[in-house]
Amino acid sequence: MSPRSRSAPPADCKYCFPAEWERHEATWIGWPHNATDWPGKFAPIPWVYGEIVRQLARGETVRVLVNSTSHKQRAIGVLKHAEADLSRVQFFQIPTDRGWTRDFGPVFIRNGDVGAALVAAQRMARARDVIGRPQGPPLRLKSGRSRTAGELAVAGFRFNGWAKYRNHRLDARVARQLARRLRIPFVPVEVGGRDLVLEGGAIDVNGRGTLLTTEECLLDPEVQTRNPGLSRSEIEAVFARYLGAQNTLWLGRGIAGDDTHGHVDDLSRFVTPRTLVLCRERDSSDANYRPLEENWERVQDFRLEDGSKPEAVPLPMPSPLYFQGRRLPASYANFYISNAAVLVPTFNDPNDRIALGTLAELISGRPVIGIHAVDLVWGLGTLHCLTQQQPATE
Repeated sequence: MSPRSRSAPPADCKYCFPAEWERHEATWIGWPHNATDWPGKFAPIPWVYGEIVRQLARGETVRVLVNSTSHKQRAIGVLKHAEADLSRVQFFQIPTDRGWTRDFGPVFIRNGDVGAALVAAQRMARARDVIGRPQGPPLRLKSGRSRTAGELAVAGFRFNGWAKYRNHRLDARVARQLARRLRIPFVPVEVGGRDLVLEGGAIDVNGRGTLLTTEECLLDPEVQTRNPGLSRSEIEAVFARYLGAQNTLWLGRGIAGDDTHGHVDDLSRFVTPRTLVLCRERDSSDANYRPLEENWERVQDFRLEDGSKPEAVPLPMPSPLYFQGRRLPASYANFYISNAAVLVPTFNDPNDRIALGTLAELISGRPVIGIHAVDLVWGLGTLHCLTQQQPATE
């Protein structure tokens, strides 16, 4: 597959989407309440969330969506038993249908001249291996407010229940409601007069101008079609304009058992601006073997925003995991990079140790911590699916 041309961001591009490893002000989660996501297995799920919040709160504020006062009190009870630092937990009473905050929650973007911001970020990153806060002149928004480049906005992608589930009305309102509560701009993302449908788990970025996604999720014209009629180039133009990603890399299919139809966060992730991990299956009889090998072949032709070739590191797959006869999307790629640690789903599998060791070698400055996810993945998602980062502005 030939790499996409690496043009500069379009002239009207005023935003950029920071990489996950940049410093967070907070992590957002939605406290679990929909037992139909884990039928017959809901009881242990709040306790898994309790451990996740305990680990997150060591390095940042955790902002928790709850449906009601009683829902909040149940969450507090679990968090106290989990010995989470409640002084770093904030609750927002905003009703949800489900708890998969990655997909319906706010995609936080930074205001500013992205062309200048990316150049400045690359210069600082070469010196410090982190991306600094973009600097630049105040940006005049449509509302008339003057905001400094680097401050946050929410990208207004539309959520339609993964083009599959009908009960998504509450989830679809969350991003706009949170932008209002946080008093930051909500930027509608439109193509041809209609809102673009996109879930957070469908994309991953290196923070320098390159975005990773899959054809199965965003280009399939027949199954779970998010944006009927939109072409590859039209979707890439949206990524460039609203996320500052002028370079889109397309993988093919996602993993078996994934009911999102190809989310990239179960498949491949950036771990540094120049390095990505990609799941590989060694058992040639497994359903994941051929799709993952085809993706590995594609990666060999990938190029980053500056024309260089990314380093691709294989990440193992756990043995197939089933519950009630259904293949589950168990994947180590669904890790989450928080301020204080890298949280990685584990599955009581011999490859747990290999996955944790691989990520520990690649991601410096943070301990890599395994979170037991055998129960959690029955909801068809794990750690990255239920978290959403809010980048720091200072």
